[in-house]
Amino acid sequence: MTKKRKTIVTLIIGVFCLLLAAGAFCFLRQEKQTYQVDSKADVGKVENRGTVVPTLYLHGWGASARSTNSMIAYAEKHNGAQKVLTATILRDGRVRLKGAWAANVKRPLIQVVMQDNKNGDYYQTREWFYNLIVLLQKKYRIRRYNIVAHSMGNLTTIFYQMKYGSRKNLPRLQKQVDLGGHFDGIIGMDDQPNRNKILADGRPKYLNKSYKYLLKNRKNYPRGVAILNIFGNKEDGTNSDGDVSVVSARSLAYLVRGRARSYREVEIKGANGQHSKLHENPRVDRLIGNFLW
Repeated sequence: MTKKRKTIVTLIIGVFCLLLAAGAFCFLRQEKQTYQVDSKADVGKVENRGTVVPTLYLHGWGASARSTNSMIAYAEKHNGAQKVLTATILRDGRVRLKGAWAANVKRPLIQVVMQDNKNGDYYQTREWFYNLIVLLQKKYRIRRYNIVAHSMGNLTTIFYQMKYGSRKNLPRLQKQVDLGGHFDGIIGMDDQPNRNKILADGRPKYLNKSYKYLLKNRKNYPRGVAILNIFGNKEDGTNSDGDVSVVSARSLAYLVRGRARSYREVEIKGANGQHSKLHENPRVDRLIGNFLW
């Protein structure tokens, strides 16, 4: 091999090695954006956003970002809010943040997406939600937050509140919006149309397993939270939104009595009260915007 050819081969090998090194650097840098939330987690540069209150949007069972896209779009267009982050909760509970949270955003929105979106073990999913809250606290120094949840998302968040809600070392819930929350059962699983009812003292007549746990641990629900509970009634004789009975949704009131700062219910009647249509309803969007801001 001639000296000139050896030089060319050496250059090619050198360029190839540089490309490999650059690729490895990008891979490691990308991996660094996936945070394992524990006492030794490296969250990178800390950005203090503790003076504002972010609003987290969490979808329901089998859903994705599509379930909260329209509500977020409405808030951005009509309420002066801005989506700053997408928080993806991975199947192993780690949380990946994507986006940029500028210091001048006054009404930040965080879209939460669960990869394991059919996990009905709320004892598990609440721990994943805990990972998210701790990460936001470490990375952005948040002190308070709002939550807008649909369907299963409501159970994840209230299970979280009934364990961690009153802990002084964690960010505090300020406002809570519930859409189609099945706090005391789902039709076709552990509830039936027109089976249950709210008693004179506000307690539901029949209590499912989850509700019994929530009731037992309601002392941990944080004091001072403002709650907007929105639920549907298709008016088809089932007194439900097709999946969640009015009684199941309204049973939230008994859980938070004496602890919530305020509690308001809104029933969406007719076809637009169907379970999945609750998060695609301009009236619901307006109610949420007026309540939060």
